[in-house]
Amino acid sequence: MISIEQRIAQELSVKPEQVIAAVQLLDEGATVPFISRYRKEITGALDDTQLRTLEERLVYLRELEERRKTVLASIAEQGKLTPELERDVLAAETKNRLEDLYLPFKPKRRTKAQMAREAGLEPLALALLENPLLDPSEEAQKYVNAEHAVNDVQAALDGAKQILMENFSEDAKLLGDLREYLSENGLVKSQVVDGKQSEGEKFRDYFDFSEKVSVMPSHRALAVFRGRKEGVLNVVLALPEELTVPEHICERRIAARFGIVLQKEKNDKRKADAWLAEVVRWTWRVKLLTHLETDLLGQLREKAEEEAIRVFASNLKDLLLAAPAGQKVTLGLDPGFRTGVKVALVDGTGKVVQHGAIFPHQPSNKVAEAEKIVFALCKQYNVDLISVGNGTASRETEKFVADVLKAHAELHAKTVVVSEAGASVYSASELAAKEFPDLDVTIRGAVSIARRLQDPLAELVKIDPKSIGVGQYQHDVNQSQLARTLDAVVEDCVNGVGVDVNTASVALLKRVSGLSQTLASNIVEFRDKNGAFSSREALKIVPRMGDKTFEQAAGFLRINNGENPLDRSAVHPESYEVVERIAKKSGRSIDSLIGDGVFLRTLNARDFICEKFGLPTVVDIIKELDKPGRDPRPEFKTATFKDGVEKIGDLTPGMVLEGVVTNVANFGAFVDIGVHQDGLVHISAITNRFIKDPREAVKTGDIVKVKVLEVDAARKRIALTMRLDDEVAAKTESGKVAPRVDRKMEQRYMNNKQVGNKPEKPAAVGSMGDLLRKAMTDKLQR
Repeated sequence: MISIEQRIAQELSVKPEQVIAAVQLLDEGATVPFISRYRKEITGALDDTQLRTLEERLVYLRELEERRKTVLASIAEQGKLTPELERDVLAAETKNRLEDLYLPFKPKRRTKAQMAREAGLEPLALALLENPLLDPSEEAQKYVNAEHAVNDVQAALDGAKQILMENFSEDAKLLGDLREYLSENGLVKSQVVDGKQSEGEKFRDYFDFSEKVSVMPSHRALAVFRGRKEGVLNVVLALPEELTVPEHICERRIAARFGIVLQKEKNDKRKADAWLAEVVRWTWRVKLLTHLETDLLGQLREKAEEEAIRVFASNLKDLLLAAPAGQKVTLGLDPGFRTGVKVALVDGTGKVVQHGAIFPHQPSNKVAEAEKIVFALCKQYNVDLISVGNGTASRETEKFVADVLKAHAELHAKTVVVSEAGASVYSASELAAKEFPDLDVTIRGAVSIARRLQDPLAELVKIDPKSIGVGQYQHDVNQSQLARTLDAVVEDCVNGVGVDVNTASVALLKRVSGLSQTLASNIVEFRDKNGAFSSREALKIVPRMGDKTFEQAAGFLRINNGENPLDRSAVHPESYEVVERIAKKSGRSIDSLIGDGVFLRTLNARDFICEKFGLPTVVDIIKELDKPGRDPRPEFKTATFKDGVEKIGDLTPGMVLEGVVTNVANFGAFVDIGVHQDGLVHISAITNRFIKDPREAVKTGDIVKVKVLEVDAARKRIALTMRLDDEVAAKTESGKVAPRVDRKMEQRYMNNKQVGNKPEKPAAVGSMGDLLRKAMTDKLQR
């Protein structure tokens, strides 16, 4: 049996020494961001993705080891632990395999098989299994015993059958074989529950549906499971019909495992065959089918949840690492009709300068008054950006602002529509109440809309990641696992960018490696009381900032304009001595080294290696000196929505528009084109090349050009394509859309995607198509 570290090393395709070192660091309390950035020599430069996988597998395998010890102790206590069984238990690589081995020895309620054994019927069962030539009735007559309630031959045979059924259903090798076969060939079948057709209309695509377990994508699996949970769908595990004749394939496998003949022998000498065949059928239908169905559907759900969580995490990462507008004076507008447009003006540091409300829309329609207020604010405070939330009245508010800017050429502000997902959650939170105790909840939302344009990461960390709304079936997945994964994403993003310790909020600081909520609060309180920190070293006097915590956090905290120029970089204080040696050897000051890329590229990193700092660290230091504190996020860009296209009714097929990718699912990308309803670019319409994952081509926050293929205003569905040469659907004489199928894409789908035994059809260019309807149904269900 290999060690946990060796197994993880094999899975990650790295050396065991790397894993052992990483595990030791994790056990000592080091964080993934710290290890991946500042302990490369120790781990052999494992990156943050590898370390996250390592951390997750470490938890699973340690749980497996604890369970293994419990199983071995339990079997040994029963006096049934043989060398062969112990070997198998020690070799079990999954929790499923371990539980299969433990099943015959697991304490259970008194079963019919146990009662039959107590009645002395086990020898009968074993005799008929070992020698099918025996006559079951004649053999059973020997075991009739009224004292043990075995009153006749039939009762004896029934008891023997129960014993064999239990033995067969607890055979670990058989269970593993059937599970493997069904996971490759089994079908998930769903049927609508009678009378639920109208109530479950959103699940219409799954009213009569089947797909192989092995290829079923996560979004369809979760949709089916949601339909079952809501009582709309019956869901079962089945096999393709042609494999079930003349006997069920799984029954044949059970029979083969125990040497049982299902079909009657020609010489009629094996009198027990018919009875044993009945035992096999009962074993499958009564014992194993339900067990394996529950098991495999559970595994499918687990994998689907993992994939959904992965998609959510990827989208969240893209959103958090969206380009910041920077320290620009920003006017935040939270649109609304009846309640007005909430206004919050923040300076370059995010401090609220002015706030209020304007009423440029119906029913108030105070356009002139609203124009004066917006003009005065932009003029007085030299506003750079106007951030408009993308909710109700967004396009109307954007048009109003455009009219104001057009009427006053001296204003240089630029309008940007931003996602306000989670803004209402933040504005009503305890954190927002502490941050803005004197502001109305609605104004806090406008502040958030302004700030998330300046620095999306700094603002979005204040919101529970699950409330940001870039997930796929996020309410159907394991919530604790989702929270852990999203927290890890936030931690990696925050530490990847770095944090200005003199301006960061508690919400942002607590995400820094090594810092807790309490310590983040202590830093802010100390800063408020004593003024800005002048150096990283000064952080050590903050209450509860110990040496270990400082080591974990210091490299990710920035001190701009501090005493030491290295404090604004990602160079860790523990390695400042490397920079000092570089400066001394080159005869230059540290200040003159920073930013001098031409000179830094002439340095040989190997000249500065020492026992404490190896080549990876020195290389990182030289790169950091070239661009200290560099922001890994992209350059700030904005999408421009088309004038006159403000609602779904303004769309017509063939329009080419600019939009922002708001969410990426396994089946496609959703794009905001400024009509209050995201359109869907199905995976088959994202690019001309075949892709398995939409994220190969697009990510959340991307600005893209799309063509409108079809608009279904009644159901609020918009079909888009990023392949701008796609033809728009024509209409037949009856007025129905005549789909134009992209034959190349159809062939790609036929070659690369299978649903059950039938090729899945691609979405028709210019029509929703079967796949597109499924995808939009998934969106509505979410």
